Amino acid sequence: MTQPNIEAVRQYLLDLQNRICERLEALDGGARFQVDQWQRPAGGGGVSRVISDGQVFEKGGVNFSHVMGDQMPPSATAHRPELAGAPWQAMGVSLVMHPLNPYVPTSHANVRFFVATPPEGEPVWWFGGGYDLTPYYGREEDCVHWHRTAHDAVESVEPGLYRHYKQWCDDYFYLKHRNEPRGVGGLFFDDRNSGSFDKDFALMRAVGDSYIEAYEPIVRARLAEPYGDRERNFQLYRRGRYVEFNLVYDRGTLFGLQSGGRTESILMSLPPLVRWEYDYTPEPGSEEAQLTEQFLTGRDWLEEA
Repeated sequence: MTQPNIEAVRQYLLDLQNRICERLEALDGGARFQVDQWQRPAGGGGVSRVISDGQVFEKGGVNFSHVMGDQMPPSATAHRPELAGAPWQAMGVSLVMHPLNPYVPTSHANVRFFVATPPEGEPVWWFGGGYDLTPYYGREEDCVHWHRTAHDAVESVEPGLYRHYKQWCDDYFYLKHRNEPRGVGGLFFDDRNSGSFDKDFALMRAVGDSYIEAYEPIVRARLAEPYGDRERNFQLYRRGRYVEFNLVYDRGTLFGLQSGGRTESILMSLPPLVRWEYDYTPEPGSEEAQLTEQFLTGRDWLEEA
């Protein structure tokens, strides 16, 4: 098994954060990211970049973190009990973009690397990541483009990965208490260690580099669509699902909180405004009803296309 190059991963992630922020700022055309460098008392630190009140993005965050500790948190050892008590390092870039226009979907992406060093034995490492799309008003061509970009990214590294990671994403980003997906999916993978660090690092780079190529054309196509109070209220209502998932199920949120991470950075994924409405049911036949009836169904977008 090839040994991990931790510094190479760190430098890639910092560069990825820079490149994504530059593209998103250009896309917004107004607001700029606020940069906040921070240190973690228990070890490590990071750079949080947050954009708010923009022409396109109501709020968004692109966070880099590289943290470490003497003992793995419970969320990371649930499936690896042999690593309990091992020193560890975790680094990654995680982002969420919440647009102002309800016709522009929310997007999430994350790429990460973990390495633990048991008292006896070689370092144990793995990669994870992916991205998913959460529309409020579905557009078939947007979903197909998103999934086509995801497909081409991972298939270039290893044929057959897309279908597996697409299903993993559908299964992971699912609100069990609501019995519905969070969005229209994309890619998700974790615990990736094929035995070749170079190959797995290439996979993480393919996912990280393709996110903005998947998202930017969708934003440009929808950012000028007119909307009113009805669409805005529905967007805020559906954002509630996003909050519920992140606070109840998301492994990254749990890992950050359990490992003593920086709360402001961990919770920067939450939208600035959200609403819950008791027992809401959209009008039959409306675009709001179509979201759950036609888009949040785990469809095979590329097969249909």
